[in-house]
Amino acid sequence: MTILVTGGAGFIGANFIIDWLQTRDEGVVNLDKLTYAGNLRNLASVEGHESYTFIRGDIGDSVLVPDLLVEHKPRAVINFAAESHVDRSIHCADDFIGTNVVGVYRLLDNVLRYWSELPEAEQAGFRFLHVSTDEVYGALEPGAPAFTEDNSYKPNNPYSASKAASDHLVRAFHHTYGLPALTSNCSNNYGPFQFPEKLVPLFIHNALAQKPLPLYGDGRQVRDWLYVRDHCAALRQVLETGEVGEVYNIGGNNEKTNLEIATMLCEILDEIRPGNGGESYKSLVSFVKDRPGHDRRYAMDSSKIRRELGWKASETVESGIRKTVLWYLENQDWVAATVGGGYRDWIRKQYR
Repeated sequence: MTILVTGGAGFIGANFIIDWLQTRDEGVVNLDKLTYAGNLRNLASVEGHESYTFIRGDIGDSVLVPDLLVEHKPRAVINFAAESHVDRSIHCADDFIGTNVVGVYRLLDNVLRYWSELPEAEQAGFRFLHVSTDEVYGALEPGAPAFTEDNSYKPNNPYSASKAASDHLVRAFHHTYGLPALTSNCSNNYGPFQFPEKLVPLFIHNALAQKPLPLYGDGRQVRDWLYVRDHCAALRQVLETGEVGEVYNIGGNNEKTNLEIATMLCEILDEIRPGNGGESYKSLVSFVKDRPGHDRRYAMDSSKIRRELGWKASETVESGIRKTVLWYLENQDWVAATVGGGYRDWIRKQYR
């Protein structure tokens, strides 16, 4: 038995593959285009694994995808492939539309053709799991109930709009053609292998280099923080026991402001890697101009997946952030190999 993972060289996809090969006796085929955030170093620990195969390619390639489906005969497809950085989508949305909308449509179309030709028993067991985001729901007011699966979609930036479109396509392929699809919407992930443009790894990297820690606006935007390994465990549960056609919200039940996360990171670093002169890393926090359309608050109600599938996050934000800091400190060679010239140019441009 084999599963096909798309976008498996990215942050969440790589963690999913590593965890899968540690917990399942089942092969993984990883299809990844290797854009700037796709990094095969993330998967160095499984590179020689007998049950792992990497294929470089685009989910929108209507020649390659059908061929690899026929060759490897996966019993499930888990779609992580996406352009996922809000700031980049604001500067240029082309790649987001190309991958998150057109690419997902072509992937669905080719998977549908493959699935429709399977024997009846294999059709019944097949699953297409689409991994999405809480940002499709828009923003929450302070004190408002957390997002449930019944919330209307109200995306507020090009990234979340493109993900909302892909979610709708998945739903349409299930209801129109019967494709056995499921969708998950997750909250803010953090953990090992996250590209250092996102808040947690960016702040760890900058703090160690004694560079400013740039917080948008007043830093009081609220997010629900989810440790990536908890997310991977939830996805395995959705794939195994989730009801076809359903949507499952996956959150960490850890609402914190960006400023609180920055403070927590600084305090952990002050404890285990004190800066020069003993001054707290908190002195590096710098407030910068807020980005356009910045959603003030996200929060996820994960009661459905807890009630129906028995999953809940095992890490608190405090324990997960500490694990993440330790991982980055122990893997500075990975960081050094990841933050090349293009990355530095982007950071200078974005936080000038």
